[in-house]
Amino acid sequence: MTSIGGVEMVDWKLAVTTASRLARPGPEITREEAREVVAELRGHAVAAEEHVRAFTGMTTAARHDTPVLVVDRPGWIEANVAGFRSLLKPLMTKMRARRGNGPGGMIAGAVGGKVTGVELGVLLSFLSSRVLGQYETFAPATRELPGAPDGGGRLLLVAPNIVHVERELGVDPHDFRLWVCLHEETHRTQFTAVPWLRDHLEAEIQAFLAETDVDAGTLLERLSDAVQAFTGGRRGESAEPSATGTATDTDTAPETEPGARSGAHAPEQDIDGRSLVDLVQTPAQREILARVTAVMSLLEGHADYVMDGVGPQIVPSVVEIREKFQRRRAAGANRLDQILRRLLGLDAKLRQYRDGERFVRAVVEEVGMEGFNRVWTSPNTLPTPAEITHPAEWIARVHRGPEA
Repeated sequence: MTSIGGVEMVDWKLAVTTASRLARPGPEITREEAREVVAELRGHAVAAEEHVRAFTGMTTAARHDTPVLVVDRPGWIEANVAGFRSLLKPLMTKMRARRGNGPGGMIAGAVGGKVTGVELGVLLSFLSSRVLGQYETFAPATRELPGAPDGGGRLLLVAPNIVHVERELGVDPHDFRLWVCLHEETHRTQFTAVPWLRDHLEAEIQAFLAETDVDAGTLLERLSDAVQAFTGGRRGESAEPSATGTATDTDTAPETEPGARSGAHAPEQDIDGRSLVDLVQTPAQREILARVTAVMSLLEGHADYVMDGVGPQIVPSVVEIREKFQRRRAAGANRLDQILRRLLGLDAKLRQYRDGERFVRAVVEEVGMEGFNRVWTSPNTLPTPAEITHPAEWIARVHRGPEA
């Protein structure tokens, strides 16, 4: 064990292996059908770019350097682990220094890293069947997963999940794929047309991580307790079998697999209504997270607004798709899936869509799209946590304030 030296606090390779092994298989599809889906998604991403640019008035030459990658569930897992590893590197370095280089610290790091790697893998396996698409902002480029030349940015479209949802909803697959691409292309436009946005979010995230003032053992224990609640109740408690049915989720694509989590138990009183993120936060971090949540609400709501604005022009069955998709979002889920959503903060994600879309709609109705686009001027013109739910306050500050 003394040869471990450079062991990391999270075994990232084990996280990928665990998540990929546990990820549910995608829908049945022939090789030819798969090729057609991939080609169509790539084509729709290109078409969506022009429509989003025309509707929003946001332009950038750098957009063409941002790749569109159509991936499967293991590919999505690998990309997100790479992103986590990059973002968390300063925190891991800090915690490794505090742990020390003695044999005891090395052994604890090796064991803790594997435990945390497995737990992260479990969480990612759950999410991997639920994400339709993602603009990945922070992950480094690799040969398998290229990114923008400046070191960040790629658009991921998770083909198996898109096919699964279009089949479940019974909608026109060509329209649905274009509809999804409109949403994800809006996210790509946000980051490529607003050069400072990526750096601003990364600075907020690093400030959040810098506030983590616990030793490695304590953090690993808190993460372990949180994930124990997610996977099988608190340590030392017996697991109560729980039947599962269809898992319904947010904008992301849930998988239907009866019995997938049978034997899991996560009583409400054990998690006290908090998400996994809440369980590892300090008060200072909650303040930072409130600001980040306001920005994410803006980004998600803006994407929904653009998708609805452009959709009627180019997606013939958009009304049917939107209606069925909204019903699916609001349909609720079985008891277990509600616990999972709460633990992972996915209920908060739903609120982001609702609050953000209402904010964008209210501002555009009052000051027009050009007036709304002042939100992208600088970090100071982003909505505050209070303003995201009270758009009139943002309008008063940005359009009618002393510096307007």
